[in-house]
Amino acid sequence: MGIDGVARARAGMKTLRALLILGRVSNLPTVWSNCLCGWVLVRGTNMDAMVFGLLITGATLIYLGGMFLNDACDATWDREHRAERPIPAGAISEQAVWRIGIGLMAAGMFFLCLQGGVTALLSLMLFNTILVYNFVHKKITWSPLLMALCRWWLILIAAAFAHTALGVETAFRDAQEAGQAAWVALVLFGYVAGLSALAKEESTSGAVRFWPCLLLLLPVARALLMNGATQWVLLAGGVVLLWVVRCLQFTFWTEQRDIGRTVGGLLAGMILLDLLAVAGAPTEYAVTFLLLFGLSLAAQRWVPAT
Repeated sequence: MGIDGVARARAGMKTLRALLILGRVSNLPTVWSNCLCGWVLVRGTNMDAMVFGLLITGATLIYLGGMFLNDACDATWDREHRAERPIPAGAISEQAVWRIGIGLMAAGMFFLCLQGGVTALLSLMLFNTILVYNFVHKKITWSPLLMALCRWWLILIAAAFAHTALGVETAFRDAQEAGQAAWVALVLFGYVAGLSALAKEESTSGAVRFWPCLLLLLPVARALLMNGATQWVLLAGGVVLLWVVRCLQFTFWTEQRDIGRTVGGLLAGMILLDLLAVAGAPTEYAVTFLLLFGLSLAAQRWVPAT
């Protein structure tokens, strides 16, 4: 390979890494995990590979699109505060990021809306929430709620996909199944709001508020209240608590705080929450969640989660 070939290869690798960073791909396993959780809550082990594939594809594309648009919207702020991000670093143009983000969001909506009905309506709500968050999150203090709302919609979309695949006329006719999905979505909302509030402190130098961390305990409380202190709930709940404490130590119980490491760990921890929500599911599902958890942690070594 000549000098020109080496230069092109390096430029290609630089662009590829920029795309991976813009998409925050290390968080994709959490998106897939949320989809699997919502599906299992409704259909259990009854898997329809084609329909589930549409769900995963749509969720992946709309997540990536949202992340690209996040950097496009934050380009001016990043030039002043985070010069290492791909746009201010010159790895990719701002115009290209806008085009890619819009294209990915549109493709994601196409796949998510194929089921029609309530599924399409929920997907539209997710789409709008992502857009609102990206355009206003630097201007408002309650932006963590918008971020949390995105995960709320994702769980409900997964549940709606599962209902539609069962041939149910309306996505939430079965009140018990709908209630389970709604409660899991609600506690995930609280958890994400808590970690997002911590993430908002990453670019500040003042004292970090501890109260948002209390929201991180909601999933364990829900599991104990609704499923009882079964062996699986106690085991999965204990793992979640230990992981949360481990992550928080990098911010609150260390000489040099590292909020980014805390937030990255808590993001990966969402997969453990999904495992807790379906505690007692067949072994292959538990293994899948644990593999996704490991994949997320491994990916964070190469691509930052935030």
